Amino acid sequence: MIRIAVYGKGGIGKSTTVSNVAAALSEKGMKVMQIGCDPKADSTILLRHGKEAPTVLDLYNEKRQDLKLEDMIQIGYGGVVCVEAGGPVPGLGCAGRGIITALEKLQETGAYETYQPDIVLYDVLGDVVCGGFSMPMRKGYADKVFIITSGENMSIHAGANIAMAVENFRNRGYASLGGIILNRRNVPQEEEKVQELAEDFHTKVIGTLSRSDLVPEAEVLGKTLLECYPDSEMAGEYRILAEEILAACREAGSC
Repeated sequence: MIRIAVYGKGGIGKSTTVSNVAAALSEKGMKVMQIGCDPKADSTILLRHGKEAPTVLDLYNEKRQDLKLEDMIQIGYGGVVCVEAGGPVPGLGCAGRGIITALEKLQETGAYETYQPDIVLYDVLGDVVCGGFSMPMRKGYADKVFIITSGENMSIHAGANIAMAVENFRNRGYASLGGIILNRRNVPQEEEKVQELAEDFHTKVIGTLSRSDLVPEAEVLGKTLLECYPDSEMAGEYRILAEEILAACREAGSC
């Protein structure tokens, strides 16, 4: 089982990218589990045709010890196993608590043994890397962390913070940095800035995604681009990225 945590600044296109990579991996016949680790609970919405999913935190608050594995699971496009951690009402409680609860409950209920995924994708908000938000990169969860960024300064800054957190956890046997993914915003010197970020943390840019109008068009329809426009050039880019992620994990012996 390959276990990957994908981090990035809010609004960078992380969940869209992860969902399309999940769809691309499912096309290859892989069993994929995608776990949304964001209080907004919208990581897997494109895999579920725009339908909201009950979150693990809400379900746990409602059912407590009666919470069952099937309550937490939704099956999305391509057979992707979808889970949303969720979070508290804005302004009340710790947002990272939903992530901690979700990952603990998935383990306790035997989710990985029951569904036997070939690959698990944790989609994690990267504006903060503390408490529950750092949990997917801890020992026993993800093996590799990939960072999605554009060349925009705030995105680069968030990417550097995430990479620094991974580096700081390195001596504890936690997940290691697998590489940087450039999601283009077509800003000046974008490739140079992202390449510099990769070099600063002794890693590499493993994939680049173009800015395409087809992506928001598919989102309006509540679907992944791979489902809406499977023969497009952009769909090809997501498939290539999926291969590069697998290659980076295999190179590091994560599978």
